[in-house]
Amino acid sequence: MTVKAILLRRILAASVCTVLAIAGGLALAQAKPFSNATTVDDITVTARPITSFDRGDSHRRRFGKLTWRGGLVLNSRSPHFGGWSGLAVDADGKRILAVSDAGTWMRADIVYDGDQPVGLAAARIGPLRTRAGEALSRDRDRDAEAVALVNGTLMDGELLIAFERNHRIGRFAIGPDGVAPPARYLSLPAAAKKMRSNKGVEAVSVLRGGPYKGSLVAFPERLRSRAGNPVGWLWVKGRPQEVEIATGGDYDVTDIEPLSDGSLLVLERRYRRDEGVKARLRLIRQDELRPGARMRGEVLLDATMAQEIDNMEGLAAHKDASGKIVVTLISDDNFNRFLQRTVLLQFSLDGVDLASAGAQH
Repeated sequence: MTVKAILLRRILAASVCTVLAIAGGLALAQAKPFSNATTVDDITVTARPITSFDRGDSHRRRFGKLTWRGGLVLNSRSPHFGGWSGLAVDADGKRILAVSDAGTWMRADIVYDGDQPVGLAAARIGPLRTRAGEALSRDRDRDAEAVALVNGTLMDGELLIAFERNHRIGRFAIGPDGVAPPARYLSLPAAAKKMRSNKGVEAVSVLRGGPYKGSLVAFPERLRSRAGNPVGWLWVKGRPQEVEIATGGDYDVTDIEPLSDGSLLVLERRYRRDEGVKARLRLIRQDELRPGARMRGEVLLDATMAQEIDNMEGLAAHKDASGKIVVTLISDDNFNRFLQRTVLLQFSLDGVDLASAGAQH
């Protein structure tokens, strides 16, 4: 058997496993394990390096407009580890916070070798809580899908966390002891009543620049326009206005991340039985992001199961010491550790003019 045939067989085997896992995970998404933490605990997270993003070409470093930096397959003996659906990263890229659809948070330091992530250290895990300070016990209350760092740092700052099923977006302080109970919940648009139980707000952020700096942006997982495109909201002077992304296919928005100039990164996922799962990263420039817009942006990355992806749901970005934008992705394993993985991937965004108009699809 040739080397090429062996590689193709390995890709096919991995693809079949992932298809089965994601199909099962999505089907069982309303039956998450009751393993949410009740105390804040130190945990050990092991990391196996992903040396190549492309399963068939170990030398390939360039993928669309992104350059591969490195990746990790993460595991822990903690029963609370997994289901990571939202991701935030400190401005220096040294610390992450992830939220789980089982109602937990995890904060950890990223260990680097040069610009390559090689592990997680000082990991802590704890419960997301009610306003009364109690752990979220009802399954419909604890499905956290998105997190955004609004100000400060992941050791002293403020977060937005979005939940589905019991649809809500809350403001949470975060300090040395972790995520505090919510200070308050935001009012959702009237159109949010159309969201299905398990297809609620999947992505939330606050714009960092441009004409709508400081404005909230949110996208549900499965709310469509008449044209079949994902619909979300841009809050202008406190009032939610609809925005639409022309995805050009049956892709769901799974996370968004603002950049300092006012543009927006969008993480998209598509699952079909005949092709498995795909992940796509899109750039919406700030001149295209406005109320009522049907935005196309520019596709920066289009990954299939020929690459080292899983059920990619979390997105964050920071700038490294040289000023390059570094994109970090994390996957939701649906607590199906036998067939799915928690993968952390990093890329640098190179050769993209954020200010250019006339973006292409």
